[in-house]
Amino acid sequence: MSCPVFPKPAKSKASLWKVFFTKRHSWLDALYERSYGMKMGEYKLPGLTLYMVNQPELVRKVMVQNMADFPKHAMLGDILEPLLGESIFTTNGEQWQKQRDMLDPAFKHARVQQVFGLMQHAVADMLARLEAHQPGQDIDPEMTFVTADIIFRTIMSASLDAEQANRILDAFVRFQAESPRLALRKMFKLPGFLQRGASERKRLAAAKEIRTTIEDIIRPRYRQAEAARAGCPQSQTELENQQDILSSLLLAKDASTGQPFGFDEIVDQISMLFLAGHETTASSLTWSLYLLATHPHIQQDAYEEVTRVLAAQPMGVEALRKMVLVRDVFREALRLYPPVGFFARECAHASEMRDKKMKAGSSVMVSPWLIHRHTDYWHEPHRFDPYRFTSKQLKTPLSKAYLPFGAGPRVCIGAAFAQQESSLILASILQHYHLSLPDGFKPRPVGRLTIRSDNGLRLILTPRNKQPQ
Repeated sequence: MSCPVFPKPAKSKASLWKVFFTKRHSWLDALYERSYGMKMGEYKLPGLTLYMVNQPELVRKVMVQNMADFPKHAMLGDILEPLLGESIFTTNGEQWQKQRDMLDPAFKHARVQQVFGLMQHAVADMLARLEAHQPGQDIDPEMTFVTADIIFRTIMSASLDAEQANRILDAFVRFQAESPRLALRKMFKLPGFLQRGASERKRLAAAKEIRTTIEDIIRPRYRQAEAARAGCPQSQTELENQQDILSSLLLAKDASTGQPFGFDEIVDQISMLFLAGHETTASSLTWSLYLLATHPHIQQDAYEEVTRVLAAQPMGVEALRKMVLVRDVFREALRLYPPVGFFARECAHASEMRDKKMKAGSSVMVSPWLIHRHTDYWHEPHRFDPYRFTSKQLKTPLSKAYLPFGAGPRVCIGAAFAQQESSLILASILQHYHLSLPDGFKPRPVGRLTIRSDNGLRLILTPRNKQPQ
């Protein structure tokens, strides 16, 4: 199995000014060879001291055992606030716990058994759109479209049209492109007026476009909930009959105060679920298709698995559970190209790890990108091998060295949803198409908010019924 593409690291660490002027495009560019073998690294920037924690025992300390001592980094909140507001992705402490307690019951509506039909309708629409896919066309926008459509249908009972999808995709591309630049300006403690220039205005405008689309869908439903709380029986009945995540959030109340979520709070949480539920999954699906296209024998094995399972039963939750290789292709894509390459934490108090004395306020980064590619934890870590998950020869238990969805209490609330959704999309595409890359095409992975290909993912989809025998 050949080594999938990833940015070749520099031989040595770049100087601070080289990082600032030449590595702003992607945080992957700032990594160097030793980054992929270290257990813990220290990096001093003008605005902060950053510690890279890659040792599983230390990762567990940061994300599980002593989570309260390592809250989400304030800088992460500053960067994401225009898009996500004060949602569970960025909040800490009691505020985060209150939001999680109110969201957990709401997210039960996203169980695959309950929303599988909605997923299937979105995937059927995707297959219809793929009939117009041109050889060598970028598949990434379609993966963004279908995952966003699924989230819209299951969270807000609203399908996503092409105009909305293109507007959201374009806005998020702009938001992603500008966010690393803002992070670097903050790390280098540049004056405030340099952090509020044209780049930041573009970023804020992009966030507003996305939130406005979400607000327009939520507002009439929120007014309906207000009417129900005011005693309107018809509104109460309509609210209770809607079986999506938004209706559950509108009915949710704080256990201590009895108060419901306010409008802005609901927009924050739905924006977070939308971003986490479509952007990260879309990224991983695009990489899954790339990996299948570059490994024809694995693609054939996965196709035969799909065909065998569907010959015995229709596509459904039980059928997907039997598609072990399809599931593991996605898991391996998550390992090689984790959508969130770094989890940013902050030292709430002075701490010590591996003889390094960390001051309060220091940054702590846990990197799935580096941990998933560490030779101490994985056999041939840069190779695509979805069979590794069933080989029983894992070098390190998955619970210690595999964290695409995070770890501990803050593990992604939609992890199971994403895996089922992705299995359905991959199985449906494999059932209908053979995948290959145009001659000479190579994706260019970049690290921004998620890990994407800077030049898209050009794919040739050949209908199975038109393949040469």
